[in-house]
Amino acid sequence: MSTLYVVATPIGNLSDLTERAATILSSVPTVAAEDTRVTRKLLKHIDASPLLESLHEHTSPQRLKKIISRLESGDMGFVTDAGTPGISDPGASLVKAALVAGH
Repeated sequence: MSTLYVVATPIGNLSDLTERAATILSSVPTVAAEDTRVTRKLLKHIDASPLLESLHEHTSPQRLKKIISRLESGDMGFVTDAGTPGISDPGASLVKAALVAGH
C-alpha cells in the first residue's frame, strides 16, 4: 500500500526545509503541488526531480481521480506554496480521496 506524505514547506527561506521533508521529496516518484512553479524552485534547491502533479482549488474531480490512481502505483508527496497542506488549500480533498482509496 502506497503512502501519501503531507509535507510542510518553508515560509520564505528555502533553507528552512526540514531534513525529513527533503528526504521524502527526494525519494517519492511523484509530488502533488498547489503551485508547480513554486514547488519546482524548492525541488531544485534540494536537487530532487520527482514528477509534479498540479493540484489546486480548480482541480476537477476527474483530475483528482488521476492523481489518486498515480498514488496507487507508488508513494506520493503533497505540498502547498508555503506551510502545512490542508489549512486553506486543496489538500483536504486529496487527503480525503486518499483515505477513501485505502491509503
